[in-house]
This record gives sequence, structure tokens and C-alpha cells, in this order.
Amino acid sequence: MQAKVDNFSTEQQVISQFAKLISHPARIAIVQLLAEKKSCISGDISKEIPQLNRVTISQHLQELKNFGLIKGEIDGVKVCYCLNNEKFTEFQRLFDAFFRQTVGEIDCSKCC
Repeated sequence: MQAKVDNFSTEQQVISQFAKLISHPARIAIVQLLAEKKSCISGDISKEIPQLNRVTISQHLQELKNFGLIKGEIDGVKVCYCLNNEKFTEFQRLFDAFFRQTVGEIDCSKCC
């Protein structure tokens, strides 16, 4: 499977990985919460997103952190999470370029 992925550009692979990661509604809710708070959140995020339990939130936080979208600082028994603005800026640039190129090339008068 890896050989097939290697046939695509690095940008295509990164956009795909980001899209796959962010495709879960729980991860979107966590990212939106962190963006809304505009600061690190420590303590029980499940109180802020009651439809998700602690274990589920923990798993999604780990996925987001592994990909670099969020940062987490351990302070004793607490972990403080916040968005990694540099990563989001990088993905915004990639998606902006993708949409600009794609929308710029659409000419529906020649097809449907």
C-alpha cells in the first residue's frame, strides 16, 4: 500500500493525512473548543464536550497531538492542551492553494 501512496506528491499526501485526521466530528469539536478558549485547557475536557467520555477524548487528543495539531504540556497530574497555530497555518496554506487551484480550473460549461 505504501508504494501506491509514494506515487503522489508530498503536498497531496499531507493534505490527505490532515483530511483523514480531522474527518471525525469528535476531533472537530475538540479543535473548535481549543480555538474558542484561545488558551491552554487543563483538566477534564469531557465536561466541555459532554457527549464524549474521557477515554474517547483522550484517544482523540492523542491522535491530534501525534499529528502535531495540538500541543500538550504535562504539569504534575494535569495536561494542558492548546492548538499548534504553526501547524494550522501550514494546513491552511496547503488547503488554500488546493482550493484556489481546483476552483480556478473548473469549467462546468464543458461537462455537466
